[in-house]
Amino acid sequence: MRVAVDPQICEANGVCMGIAPTIFALDEDDILHIDDPVLRAETATLINDAVAQCPRAALSVVE
Repeated sequence: MRVAVDPQICEANGVCMGIAPTIFALDEDDILHIDDPVLRAETATLINDAVAQCPRAALSVVE
């Protein structure tokens, strides 16, 4: 399983970066990049929190 972003919905609010700065990053054009999209035991909680708290529901966990 991995985390994905819908770029059509994402507004680059940075909430996910505040929760998991080692996983999510915004570039200088405010495009969200996911540095490590795979859910691992050590990142699953952070990723799930970021998905749940995304203000635009632009993040999702997919197979």
